[in-house]
Amino acid sequence: MRITTSILKGAAPKLALAGAFIVATTAPAMAEVPGESAFIFNTLSFLMHGFLVMWMAAGFAMLEAGLVRSKNTAMQCIKNIGLYSTAGIMFYVCGYSLMYTDVSGFIGSLGGIFYGSSEAELALLDGDEAQLGAVLDNGYSVLSDWFFQMVFVAATASIVSGAVAERVKLWPFMIFVAILTGFLYPITGSWTWGGGWLAEMGFSDFAGSTIVHSVGGWAALAGCLVIGARKGKYGPDGKVNPLPGANLPLATLGTFILWLGWFGFNGGSQLAMGSAADVVSIGMIYVNTNLAAAAGVVVAMILTQIIYKKVDLTFALNGALGGLVAITAEPLAPSPGLAVIIGGIGGALVVFAVPLFDKLKIDDVVGAISVHLIAGIWGTLAVPLSNSGADFVTQIIGIVAMGAFTFVASFIVWTILKATIGVRPSEEEETDGLDKGELGLEAYPEFGRGSQTL
Repeated sequence: MRITTSILKGAAPKLALAGAFIVATTAPAMAEVPGESAFIFNTLSFLMHGFLVMWMAAGFAMLEAGLVRSKNTAMQCIKNIGLYSTAGIMFYVCGYSLMYTDVSGFIGSLGGIFYGSSEAELALLDGDEAQLGAVLDNGYSVLSDWFFQMVFVAATASIVSGAVAERVKLWPFMIFVAILTGFLYPITGSWTWGGGWLAEMGFSDFAGSTIVHSVGGWAALAGCLVIGARKGKYGPDGKVNPLPGANLPLATLGTFILWLGWFGFNGGSQLAMGSAADVVSIGMIYVNTNLAAAAGVVVAMILTQIIYKKVDLTFALNGALGGLVAITAEPLAPSPGLAVIIGGIGGALVVFAVPLFDKLKIDDVVGAISVHLIAGIWGTLAVPLSNSGADFVTQIIGIVAMGAFTFVASFIVWTILKATIGVRPSEEEETDGLDKGELGLEAYPEFGRGSQTL
């Protein structure tokens, strides 16, 4: 039994969670769970799974740092720690309120700006034991939920960072991140996890194949189109010139970190750990998540061997991520065998999508659009295969609506930034690398210089 709904997160499902908790603790077939114990375990789940998702920020940073050329490595590192920090502040200032507070169909309210703990929790901290009942009725600590939602926002911004790498200036990128995480993502999130119009239609996206990953992919696609390709990536005759990354072991480490963090991403989206049913569900989610990623790797390895006569490591890494993104929309309901199929198709889509975008001269440095947008769409469409409460028409409506809004809004923001402060460095800075041009330092200062005596 799933005691929380897969289409709602945050403030909107609090009553549903509390009601489900009552059902779980009074059903004859289940042992009772004391209210305070359930509150503690639910809160622990948000915090524990939240810091696993936060660890994905390190995974994105290492993956991107490994897949760019050495002259742009430090730039990717500063972008990733900067975007994580910006996302946290913006989600505190206004993002969470727009996504979850008094959502009326299409957007929440700014009445809860500077989101904080509940009055009951603050009173309890001041020693008012009479507030314990009100605190427990919520089902979990208010700020533990905020923390869990915040790290998802940062993941969305990380997708954009990798796609537009090596040819975007730092501060225009950070401005875009602030707008994406403070406004654009919360608006589409309010339609779904905030209980808005798509949630009312029955759109289902358990942990965010579309809500997080495709939204990030659409924003990245808009950025790539407005900013343009890296210098020298495409020849005048349509030839694609490879610009290989400098550190594939680092990219591999980043992929493993993301894989680990994904257990928090999907497992924590059960939104509760206060009953045996919840814990069983989380265990199933972990297994399906792991199998989908593994299938994505194996399929990518086989396909690249067939197509290119050699196994391509970068495709294998992105195959894992494609499998993870695909299973994210519904990691609980599928059987393990179906999870393998869903993840395997996700990995296959990445192998075919990356060269397709190159043919279209859309320069995506790390393959983020193929992984997060394309595999995210597939995962969302696959939900009705195992979830009888979802239908293909509603899933398509959700995909199109969030995609159209995010792409158009992101395109406008990128275009305004380009027309005002500019988004690209000079040709000389791009040639020398953004580490020098933007940051005035190098990630590998001794690289290629031989030994030096100080």
